[in-house]
Amino acid sequence: MTSPLNKLKKIRSWDEIRTRGGQAVSAYGEKLGLRERIPTDTEFERLIDKDQLGGAPLDAESLMQEFYLNAESRFFPSFRHDLGGVEKFQASFPKAVDGFVEEANGICEGRINLLGFKNLDIGKDVEWHVEPVSRIQSPMKHWKEFDEMDTRESGDKKIIWELNRHQHFFTLGAAYWLTGEAKFAETFASHLDSWMEQNPPGMGLNWCSSMEVAFRAISWIWALQFFRDSAALSPELFLKAIKYLYFHGRHIEKYLSRYYSPNTHLTGEALGLYYLGTQLHFLQRSSHWRKVGDEIFFTEVERQLHDDGVYFEQSTWYQRYTVDFYTQFVVLKSLGNIEVDGTPVDAIEKRLGSALEFLMHMTRPDGLTPMIGDDDGGCALPMTSDATSDFRGTLTAGADLLGRGDLKYISSHNRERSFWLYGPDRRSQVRIETQEPDEASAQFPSGGYFVMRDGWLDTDNFLVIDCGPVGALTGGHGHADALAIEVALHGKTLLVDPGTGSYHESADIRNAFRSTGAHNTLVIDGQSSSEPGGTFSWRSRAESKVNNWISDSRFDFFSGEHDGYRRLEGQPVHERSILFLKNDYVVIRDVVRTHGEHDYSLNFHFDRGLQAVIDPEGKFVSGDNWRMFVFDNGGHWQKQEGWVSKKYGSREAAPFLQFLSRGHGKQEFFTFILPDGDTGSKPQIKEVPIDSARAFVITYRDYTDFLIVSDDPQTTIRTELADTDFEFTWARIGSRADAPEEFVLVNGSQFAIGGHEVLNHMGGLGYATIRQVGSDLNVNTPNGRFRVTLPK
Repeated sequence: MTSPLNKLKKIRSWDEIRTRGGQAVSAYGEKLGLRERIPTDTEFERLIDKDQLGGAPLDAESLMQEFYLNAESRFFPSFRHDLGGVEKFQASFPKAVDGFVEEANGICEGRINLLGFKNLDIGKDVEWHVEPVSRIQSPMKHWKEFDEMDTRESGDKKIIWELNRHQHFFTLGAAYWLTGEAKFAETFASHLDSWMEQNPPGMGLNWCSSMEVAFRAISWIWALQFFRDSAALSPELFLKAIKYLYFHGRHIEKYLSRYYSPNTHLTGEALGLYYLGTQLHFLQRSSHWRKVGDEIFFTEVERQLHDDGVYFEQSTWYQRYTVDFYTQFVVLKSLGNIEVDGTPVDAIEKRLGSALEFLMHMTRPDGLTPMIGDDDGGCALPMTSDATSDFRGTLTAGADLLGRGDLKYISSHNRERSFWLYGPDRRSQVRIETQEPDEASAQFPSGGYFVMRDGWLDTDNFLVIDCGPVGALTGGHGHADALAIEVALHGKTLLVDPGTGSYHESADIRNAFRSTGAHNTLVIDGQSSSEPGGTFSWRSRAESKVNNWISDSRFDFFSGEHDGYRRLEGQPVHERSILFLKNDYVVIRDVVRTHGEHDYSLNFHFDRGLQAVIDPEGKFVSGDNWRMFVFDNGGHWQKQEGWVSKKYGSREAAPFLQFLSRGHGKQEFFTFILPDGDTGSKPQIKEVPIDSARAFVITYRDYTDFLIVSDDPQTTIRTELADTDFEFTWARIGSRADAPEEFVLVNGSQFAIGGHEVLNHMGGLGYATIRQVGSDLNVNTPNGRFRVTLPK
């Protein structure tokens, strides 16, 4: 048998040596037969803090009474009879009631929905060690003997663990609470009892992950509330469950993921401990569990959430996980701050507010959130049946918790989660005035995300670009998505991140979904900008850098680059600039600086259900009310069958188009994404020759627009419109005008119209916008506003 100390690798501190060493020795002892077992009644009595019972007898009935008495003030208030929760939920959420009952009926019949899999057959007598997709039964051996990445002996552990989280207890519980039908309680009791019989402490796959143990403990605690008045939850079953929950707590605290997976694993485990410590207050160990949970939440909040609110693993899904964990923790702490010197939550609420603000800005016009990075399909608790990428329930809960009117503006219709967390009368208790967010566009520089939008209507344009790191730690939940974008036009989502697919179905599927090719960005030589290693690691990671960010009332501008392809011949560097003309269209410039010859692919992944048709002459791609043009030096469009994974384990066909080319040395691509004109005219774009620059004429709506892009700040481009040394010069001429009525300028110093100087800033200007009214030019720059009168 291998010594446990042989598994201690890459140790970084004495605390890590002590923690990992202690965990290894403890697991080694368990494998030798020194593991804990479920205590007898006499042994369990010695684990009770008798002061908490006030002299009551130590039997199952008295513990039940104490458990529910404590919950009256220290658990989420939805279950308090005096609040009339059942009637108010039925009146407020009739569709949710039907959903809970329909799904619970399926569970009673042996069918369950897990992740992206529907109506999986688990039978009425559940075998808790059978992975229900592959039907592989994992062996009964000590949990430490399993390889978490190996699917051969257990199937996809993500799927079997999802079943053993017992979050379907919430569904059964809600259905019973809302209808009073005994079969829902009887199914719960049967599942609970059979699980305890099949999963002795420390034995089997279901003890491998401390986070999964924590999630199961949380599910049981909620279920005990749902079924408190049920005859199926007998005192004997209750006591047995409490004994198992004690072991859940002991297992979590011994095998915390402080150094193994110090991410949502660690905070999820902390939440489980805090639940156990607050709800099983009569256990001597409860105060320790509360203290450990408290300490982890306060330690991790500034490590896992950047100062701009972005979650450090670069995954919007895991960010939502984290926000939900912290929200539940803050609510539980506020309901019963048992410690005399309880830690204030101000620091957590401030960072939590930033995290919610990020999710608010990432919400697309259709109300859904881009699934950037990994999506494991799970949730803290199944409080709603919303679409996987609908985070508005989380935003509503955050609005109610923090009193944020801007969060409420985005999500005020979605209140189920708030009901479960705060009870039915939260709106009457906390008056929050809805207010539109102060800014439409926003930057999140620590996380590397930049969001561009016209405004907050569901018919607005939206674009987000990722210029952040692959992710913290091993980058395990990040994707090779440097400089990738998502786009919505007139409120309809157009370009999407295709999602995750699966962690364990196959290495090919895992790597395909997290590759650069699966994202809306430029691919060189068919390679990924970050090279995949193991399932949750990388052989190399691209480093991204932001060069410029401008947000003005008329436009947004972004410029950045990454070095992920420097390993290739000629050491190519990819630069991407985006000009987002508000209430108009998007221009993307991709530049590759290299001395080598390479194949190039600009990738465009469209949302499922959309049509994307290549023009017969190959000039553009079009769909329902949009057109897309790409200009380079001789490339062509190609359509392939793509995939979108809306939830872990599921895949659906979706359009995937590439613009392919090959070239030597520096390469330059211009992409225009435009809505169709409101008047019925179709956008048209042509490139026109010009010295020392690229120039385009855009016919759009009733306008003729001009775009001039220069790569040399020392060169002044002279045209009939104007003389300019700005990197980007955009001009608009109305249908009844013979001269530009509007200019947008980015990165330059000099600009003149008809030989008349308008700007001459030798230190350089980041931008300027100009509107002509008669013979006057109204000029706006970072240095202020002024007026220039042109000679007549």
